[in-house]
Amino acid sequence: MALQNHLAELERKHDALEREIQAAASHPATDDVKLAELKRRKLQLKDELSRLRKPEEKLH
Repeated sequence: MALQNHLAELERKHDALEREIQAAASHPATDDVKLAELKRRKLQLKDELSRLRKPEEKLH
């Protein structure tokens, strides 16, 4: 159950970053470096989610 909670929290963070990226991208004054950092963090979360889900998929 702890894994499910952790996955849910990572998904919430991933979704929040997606919304932040969309908001930043819609403003022309957004710093490209900041936008790249947000995208990098989002990708890290996606990678961690994939890594944590692999053992779970083997059980099904």
